Parts: sequence; C-alpha cells; structure tokens
Amino acid sequence: MSSRRLPAEWEPQDGVLVAWPHERSDWHPWLSQVEPVFTEIVRQVSRFETALVVAPKKESDRIAGLLQRAGAVMERVRLAGIDTNDTWTRDFGPITVEADGAPLLLDFGFNGWGLKFAADRDNLVTGRLHGMGTFGAVPRRVCGLILEGGSIESDGAGTILTTAECLLNPNRNPHLTKKGIETALSAELGADRFLWLTHGWLAGDDTDSHVDTLARLCPDGTIAYVRCDDPDDEHFRELALMEEELQRLATRDGRPYRLIPLPWPNAKYDDGERLPATYANFLIVNGAVLVPTYRDPRDGAALDAIAAAFPDREVVGVDCLPLILQHGSLHCVTMHLPKGTLS
Repeated sequence: MSSRRLPAEWEPQDGVLVAWPHERSDWHPWLSQVEPVFTEIVRQVSRFETALVVAPKKESDRIAGLLQRAGAVMERVRLAGIDTNDTWTRDFGPITVEADGAPLLLDFGFNGWGLKFAADRDNLVTGRLHGMGTFGAVPRRVCGLILEGGSIESDGAGTILTTAECLLNPNRNPHLTKKGIETALSAELGADRFLWLTHGWLAGDDTDSHVDTLARLCPDGTIAYVRCDDPDDEHFRELALMEEELQRLATRDGRPYRLIPLPWPNAKYDDGERLPATYANFLIVNGAVLVPTYRDPRDGAALDAIAAAFPDREVVGVDCLPLILQHGSLHCVTMHLPKGTLS
C-alpha cells in the first residue's frame, strides 16, 4: 500500500494560491474588468483561510490597497513578489500529497497545456515560493511528468477521476501509455483506482477537457457534473454521452455515484467565439464553496445544486463572467493548499 495520499479538496486547508493578473499577462486588454474578480476571490477566500497572492513585486502595495479597500481580511492575505506568465495556478501550483502522514509538495511540469502558451515563469512559481520559505519545512519534489491540477479530481481515498482527452493527449506525456500514466500517478499520488471519462468537452477550452470544467468529485460518493439540456447546442451529444459514462461508474464499494447535474448557462461569446462558462469550476474552502456565476438566469439554480452536494457549507456566488474571456473560471485561477502546507 502506498504511503502517499492525495487529499480531497474538501479536507481542511491552510490556504489558496492565486496569481494576480498584470499588464504583461494575456489579461492586459481586460485588466479593469478582471481585477475586481480577483479582488473578490481573495476577499472571499480570506474570510475562511489564508489567501497567498503571487504578483510582480512592484505591484504589491497597490494590490494590498485594493484588497484592503474591498474588505479582505488582511491578516489572512500574504503577498509574494514573483513574476508569472499568467494566472492559472490550478495548473502550475503545487499538488500537495500526504507522504507518511506529512505534506509533500509535488512540482509537476507545466507546459502551457501542450505548448499552446508560454509557461516559463509559471513553471518556476512553486520552486520560487518554496525557496522563499513560504512552505516552511515542507519538502518539495520535482516530478518528471507533465500534469495540471485541473486535470485530476481526488476523493482522498485513492480514487482519481480524469479525462482521456487530457491525460492521454500526445502534447503532455507522449512517451507514456494509459497504463504508464496510471503507474506514474499511482506512485506520485498514491492512487489505486482511476475513473476515465472519454466524453465531454467545452467550446473555448484550451486545456483539452480538464475534468474540473466537467465533473467534480464531492463528499459521500457524489459527483456534480455539467448537463446540457438543449438538443440544438453543439455540446448536447458529447455531454449526454459523458452523463451515461458517469451513470456507469461505481464507488469503491460498488454503489452507483449520487449524480447531481449542474445547469447549462446560456451561451456566452466574445467576438463571435464561444466561451467556456461552466458551473463545475467551483472552489472548495474551509466551511464554504465559492461558485462561479455568469450573470445568467441559471446562476441561482447552480448555487442550489452545489448546495445539495455540500449541505454543511456556505455556498457563495462569485461573478466570473470576465474570467471566461481568457477561457477559464474560478477553480482554474486558484490552487488549494491543504492543512500543514503553509509555514
């Protein structure tokens, strides 16, 4: 039995890692729209736990002022002066496992979702934070594998939910077969059960179908997933096939998963390009779930559905319509840091 374990996101946390948008990131044309979104994310996170904010050093004082004026709990906000390419910490931040009961930071390679975008600075963030003493005595392991946090879901008990479109894509680890990927992730994450989805996608998604945009493991054998109810929508068939796959999955003890469908928001576009609006991209923090909303008539139904999956937590909507201009949402721009991670 492996001594490693990848905790579930709903287990106790020390904080959440966020990378601030800046003028040299792809957010440059939309900074005035997107900075308020990041401000609100940090404000909400700071109500429950530490918000660790990575930003260019010259921006630190200005960002601190923005957060203070917005009502963030500044005692729980930590700023780290580090340059980044972009803001998608879910995919370049550390994936933290328990190794013999103690936290271990896994620093996987990040190649910009298959060399689509520059990632040279993002790929160094975990190492730089570690070198600054952010994680105290918690060790860091550099892993010889390309892996993004948004591509895997863990139940904390050895099961990984993922998509074949991402993990088996030749733009990630072309030298590894499906069996090779499972063997490598078993060693690194302590996983002994893999649930593969072969259907499901979102128009405008650059990640090759990250699972955190489609289906999320939740407590007590539950999966929350996106369902398209419009037969004329381009996603209808693929998401219906994904739903059938989910219906066939079983928990470790052989029971069907309790499935909670999430509403399908109205199509959102920018310059004629469809944007990947998904309610599955929620963030779990201590005592709460932060849910992306899109100024859509179905926002309220999405909050209700996620509340059904997390009845013991506060459910908080965060307006993420500006975030999808760069093809991601709330979970994509955050990385949770499990208990024991921060010094």
